[in-house]
Amino acid sequence: MTSKRRKIKFPLWQYLNQPLFSDNNKLVLNPHRFANVWRIELLKRCWTKECDAKGPQQH
Repeated sequence: MTSKRRKIKFPLWQYLNQPLFSDNNKLVLNPHRFANVWRIELLKRCWTKECDAKGPQQH
């Protein structure tokens, strides 16, 4: 069987559009490190969306 798992491609546009002179200074020049940070942030955003969609928790 073949795996249907999708691999997230390198976020080239986000990498090229990083703010150079920013107060929060999140510039990452290493492409491998940038891809890892971007995937983690993407996962956090997806996790937040899923939790927000559930509404208030019932105990």
